[in-house]
Amino acid sequence: MKKTISYLSTLGCAFAIALVATSCKVEDPFVDRVVAPVLVDIVGAPFGAPLAAEPTVTYPAADAKVVLKARLLELDKTNILDHTKGIDSIPVANIPMKITLRTGAALGEVTSNANGEVTLEKTWAELGLTAPKAGNTVKISWSGTHKGIAFTRLSQIQAK
Repeated sequence: MKKTISYLSTLGCAFAIALVATSCKVEDPFVDRVVAPVLVDIVGAPFGAPLAAEPTVTYPAADAKVVLKARLLELDKTNILDHTKGIDSIPVANIPMKITLRTGAALGEVTSNANGEVTLEKTWAELGLTAPKAGNTVKISWSGTHKGIAFTRLSQIQAK
């Protein structure tokens, strides 16, 4: 009888420890989980490019200029439960954006217009490719702040 009680108490303690250990929420120390206040839609990327991936926009290697363009949208979720209305995408004007290469080199600073669009023209040389060839890629960062929350969207430019 004593062995049974000892066994049950040990089993109960082990169960309690397992329950406590699995109920703890472990935060990822490398990723900040703040949701971006705006959607940065890279213009020219294939439709439906996953938001978790880097959208890639292709430009002919022979073009003298490359036009970097994005739309900034705020999602109004007021009618999220009404299937006849849904979520509305509202352009966000007057957001200063810093566009850089992922190496940290600044490409320029622009402000979104009334349609929420930002545009920046650069040559291939300014993007770091003096003689672009098909398949060359340039990695870009789009950064800004809206409602006190900083955000960054990554994308790529590829020569074709």
